Amino acid sequence: MIGPLVTKKVHEILRLAARAGAPAVECSLDLERTRTTVEAGVAGWIWQGRRFPYLESCKDRTIYHWLGDVFQPVARFTTSLIKLVPTQWGPPTFEIDGIKMLPTARVSPYADAERKVGLIQPRGKVILDTCGGLGYFAAWCLLGQAKRVQSYEKAADVIWLRSLNPWSPGIGSGLTLTQGDIAEQIIMLPGGSVDAILHDPPRFGTAGELYSRVFYDQLARVLKRKGKLFHYTGAPNKLTSGRDVPNEVATRLRRAGFVAELIGDGVLAVKK
Repeated sequence: MIGPLVTKKVHEILRLAARAGAPAVECSLDLERTRTTVEAGVAGWIWQGRRFPYLESCKDRTIYHWLGDVFQPVARFTTSLIKLVPTQWGPPTFEIDGIKMLPTARVSPYADAERKVGLIQPRGKVILDTCGGLGYFAAWCLLGQAKRVQSYEKAADVIWLRSLNPWSPGIGSGLTLTQGDIAEQIIMLPGGSVDAILHDPPRFGTAGELYSRVFYDQLARVLKRKGKLFHYTGAPNKLTSGRDVPNEVATRLRRAGFVAELIGDGVLAVKK
């Protein structure tokens, strides 16, 4: 079981209940996955028979988890600062050095993943999930009755975030997660071994190899004929970036043997 997870919003609910003298309050301690009842007191709060303290400082845009006898931010710094970040929708996003990795401005990142997974029609398929992140693509593939999902994630710290995120899918029951760089790992996959691919790479400026013709040739090799690929590109501003990344991606995919069209914030392609 994951939890309790505390955000500024939840912390304020608990504090207000204590100040009002309410014996208990209902809230979520797993980022709106479920609701639970908490006993709120002046010195602390009680959940599932355990007492927890209020935080001395509870920052916005931060999720705290219980570690030993203290609440700590769900964040790590190795080569980059990687942290889980709350959203108004419940399912969190994550940031690397302050750069948000999933869209959250107008839609839940979880619902956004549902829409994109729907484009490749996962039912009964073996799916390659190239850059697993928090696992939202994989979660919707499994809910869509995919036969198997082979997911890869390069960063150990991101896999650690998944272990604390109640919206991330568990490993097993059709999902495998390999820690590794898909640019290196893909050469070990047999040709024609997957029915569909979901490719959600970091920005072009930080992972250009995942936008290369060489990599797209590998995607075409492992994908069965008529198999679908959704490639997230985002919608970078051409005026500020000086590049038209979605059209560049579509052009390279066509040269690699795909029929490709721009759709939403990405490219949907079908192997010829």
